[in-house]
Amino acid sequence: MQQTHSTDDEILEIVDADDNVVGRAARAEIHRKNLMHRAVHLFVFNGAGQIYVQRRSATKDRHPRKLDSSAAGHVDPGESYETTAIRELREELGIDADVTEVLRVPPCPMTDNEHVVLFTVMTESKPIPNADEVEWGEFMTPEGLSDLMEREPNDFVPAFVLLWKEFLDKKCSIPKGK
Repeated sequence: MQQTHSTDDEILEIVDADDNVVGRAARAEIHRKNLMHRAVHLFVFNGAGQIYVQRRSATKDRHPRKLDSSAAGHVDPGESYETTAIRELREELGIDADVTEVLRVPPCPMTDNEHVVLFTVMTESKPIPNADEVEWGEFMTPEGLSDLMEREPNDFVPAFVLLWKEFLDKKCSIPKGK
């Protein structure tokens, strides 16, 4: 039997509806009590305009084996959203690249009550997925991703579905190669 990747004891900041820090608690407590906290998601694009989609590791304690944003993670205490995005990009995909904030989503059930900031990345670097985080990943066309989401919505992390819809609805730009 595989061991679950647990980050239950990880300390995170609790925030209010306006994203002001109001305390700290263990990740498990925050999720159990449905407290507001912070996270980032990244959409990594290649020069062909394809987005990298990952399947979360089976050992993840939340949404195991679901399709997800290119990379995502909680904001550590005292860390900015941008710093978190750069860290998560390195930790999950082994990529060092510039990140660009494109939108913010307030806490809701689909985000597990997280204030989420979405960043885009354009890179020609080949992702090197961290096996503790990512089962596999591949680049897909935006149209292919939208079609798959429509056909198999339950195969996706809910926050990813919400963020992709917001990204398309707000007509956010897919970053271009240099």
